[in-house]
Amino acid sequence: MVILKYFLRLLFVNFVTKFRYYKMKNKVNFRIIVKVIFIILLFVCNTQTTTAQWWKDTEKAEKERSKGMLLLTNEVQIEASQAINHMYNFKFYEAEKEFTYLKVKYPDHPLPEFLLGLMEWWKIVPNTENALYDEKCLGYMDKSIDKAMKIWDDTENPEAAFFMAAAYAFKGRLHSERKHWSKATFAAKSALKYLDKSRSFSDFSPELMFGDGLYNYYFYYVKENYPLLRPVLWLFPKGDKPKGISQLEKVSYNAFYTRTEARYFLLQIYGIENMNEKALNLAKYTHESYPDNPFFERFHARSAFVQGHVSEAKSLANSILKKIDEHYAGYEGVSGRYAAYILAYYAYNYDKDMKVAKGYYQKTIDFAKNTGTTNSGYYWSSMLALGKIASQEQDYDKAIEYFKQVIDDTDRKAAQRDEAKKLLAEAKKARRKKG
Repeated sequence: MVILKYFLRLLFVNFVTKFRYYKMKNKVNFRIIVKVIFIILLFVCNTQTTTAQWWKDTEKAEKERSKGMLLLTNEVQIEASQAINHMYNFKFYEAEKEFTYLKVKYPDHPLPEFLLGLMEWWKIVPNTENALYDEKCLGYMDKSIDKAMKIWDDTENPEAAFFMAAAYAFKGRLHSERKHWSKATFAAKSALKYLDKSRSFSDFSPELMFGDGLYNYYFYYVKENYPLLRPVLWLFPKGDKPKGISQLEKVSYNAFYTRTEARYFLLQIYGIENMNEKALNLAKYTHESYPDNPFFERFHARSAFVQGHVSEAKSLANSILKKIDEHYAGYEGVSGRYAAYILAYYAYNYDKDMKVAKGYYQKTIDFAKNTGTTNSGYYWSSMLALGKIASQEQDYDKAIEYFKQVIDDTDRKAAQRDEAKKLLAEAKKARRKKG
């Protein structure tokens, strides 16, 4: 098609050039003009016939390649790609327009509803305590399941099974966040059921591996961290933690629809498993791909902070706070708590600027209170640091108040609790000596 357009342009330019030349010479030769126009029309008619046949052949080849699966057609991947990128970059208005277009174009297919449900989930991601989007997320997933079920009942198309597995998995994911364990268990069993049914189609293998990877890793994670749920695990086949991580890494490079979801989970897994270098590299790459995604940016900041990349962590923390002030979508108190603590830590421990440190530690506390996350390490450490600064300023009453608060709020096994007890005794002794 590009060659055709180029050739027609050459013919047209040639025609115009000749026409202007003869006009300047007052020798307009209409026989030449008619001849040129005739050649162009003849070429266009012939090309249209050839193009129509080429298009039919291409459509036939595409149907054979995709085996009638919408997910595998190049056209849908191109149409969905930009919208998915908008979604992960928190440009939800632009993403929703594209997803709605897909819904109109493919009204009976589960893909558009699934993507709309996934978008609602990503509105939850920055602060998973926020239940504002739960109903819409679950509603879209239910609609996707209904449409997929109809296709499955009619044709047993493995693509339909894939969507049921994915939609049930996201429902289970949200129910587990809300500690609705019975609903989460039912959704998880349904997801595994349809995941097995979709295995008959090998072309889905990179996408299917995402579900396998998550299952293999989190089977052992749940077993190790949620003792009350261990009896429920008897209902499920055993997982394999190292294999799960390896599978998710393969998905993060090879899959089309699930690669960013795999990276989202890998970032958290690397953090849990203390794979800090891997976490930083992946966080940096993913944040650069989606610069306005608050989860990826704060994880990049956290990873740089953990790895001791001071200037990088500072820059990212300042960027997060700036975006909160400018009301960027998804930038709120949880990301603010991370960013404020990083800047407070550097001001206190590196710059020795107590005034700046106090301001950022207080911001960390305020963000934690606003988001209901006063059980976090950053909150306790900020309270402890403000107590230390108060002691250095010989304001022992305030210092004692901070240390008591840490002791009251922290878990019994928390390191901050033991440190607060020691500092409380020292502050009381210093107050007696001063008074």
